[in-house]
Amino acid sequence: MLNPFFLQGSKSEQSLVQDLINEQLRMYGVEVYYIPRQYLTTNTVIKEVIESEFNHAYPIEAYVETYDGYEGQGTLLSKFGVQPLNDLTLIISKERYENYITPLIKNIPDIQLSTRPKEGDLIYFPLGDRLFEIKFVEHEQPFYQLQKTYVYQLKCELFRYEDEVIDTDIEEIDDNIEKEGYIQTFTMVGAGVTATAITGIVNGGIRYVTVTKRGNGYTSTPTVAISSAPSGGLTAVGIATMIEGIIDCNGTTSKKVQGVEVVNPGYGYTISPGISFIGGGGSGVAATTAIGDGVIGIITVTNSGSGYATAPSITFSSPPGVGTTAIGRAIISPSGSITQIRIINAGLGYTVAPTITIDSPYMVGIGTYAYNENVTGSVSGATAKVRSWNVTTGELKLSHIHGVFANNENIVGSGSSATYRIRMIDTYNQDDKFAQNESIEDEASLILDFSESNPFGNP
Repeated sequence: MLNPFFLQGSKSEQSLVQDLINEQLRMYGVEVYYIPRQYLTTNTVIKEVIESEFNHAYPIEAYVETYDGYEGQGTLLSKFGVQPLNDLTLIISKERYENYITPLIKNIPDIQLSTRPKEGDLIYFPLGDRLFEIKFVEHEQPFYQLQKTYVYQLKCELFRYEDEVIDTDIEEIDDNIEKEGYIQTFTMVGAGVTATAITGIVNGGIRYVTVTKRGNGYTSTPTVAISSAPSGGLTAVGIATMIEGIIDCNGTTSKKVQGVEVVNPGYGYTISPGISFIGGGGSGVAATTAIGDGVIGIITVTNSGSGYATAPSITFSSPPGVGTTAIGRAIISPSGSITQIRIINAGLGYTVAPTITIDSPYMVGIGTYAYNENVTGSVSGATAKVRSWNVTTGELKLSHIHGVFANNENIVGSGSSATYRIRMIDTYNQDDKFAQNESIEDEASLILDFSESNPFGNP
């Protein structure tokens, strides 16, 4: 027979039990953040989540039922890398969730369930600075004390990131995935500095080099050797430029010598010097030189500038009367500055040193990209989300990339309106800090070689 002094389910008794539970949770619990999942795209057949976001976080007290530590298999070291497989069981108040969190999330778009915690939502656990995903919600334990349930038991597993967007505006939460997922690094150009250079004029210097035979079989760039200048003169210096992808007569493809750019035209030559090519693994290349008076000498870069995404145009002032205007080509460093200007044609007939004009780099970089904002390529139309932006180094990291960004196009922020130009795209993309995809693929290639034949047999 039940105790007659208890009503076994009256509202006042149930409220007392709920208040006691709430008080215990506040006393012995941990403040976690509940992060609801917003379902953007799902598969209509098997209900697989294709795209989702986590943009809101709500603090709530929770009791850690697994007080001995994380459950699950722990951290495993396997051939696929390090895999932490930790589980966590939390208890939260049903009343607190329904009175606090439900009203805040019920009108958020793409929330599939707001009346109770839902599997797939996240919990931020501050003691380990970790994100856990709710795998199962038990709402009937304890089992209807005084004909009512009072808590939710959340069975959680360590969250495995799969390109979800997490942007709660709480740094300690958002920084958990800052380096996770498919991330591409861009080096951007802001306000550049125009480079400057000067030169002189010499007599008996090399005007240009003509390659008459490209040779074949080169695996690296050969050294250019130019005959010494007569006594009192200066020997010229040249650098070979290479071309790839041309098929030889025997059907093979190799590097060939495309041309020779002059670094120092020398002076004092009375006849065109001989030229030869040493090293590089190939043979058969031949070239001739042409000399003249009133040609430009060594070009000195007086200010290397900054912010160059591509080699700028180099313009020389024309010689007086009948002559030939010099032509040069700039070499830029990975940092976007000019390291050298090589001579394609040293001109002819100069009586005074020509003026060198170098095109200006991109000069319009403005603004600050915001974390997780959408950005768009001005030419390609490619889109992505910002992971991080360093205005000092010009390094922009993007994730959730759709399309292919092009070198030398602007990337524009949708919210910040920040605009900078791409100078360089890092083609190495890191999916996960523990990933060993490339190593596994390289080792597999040593075992199975599909380039020669099918190792499993032909049908």
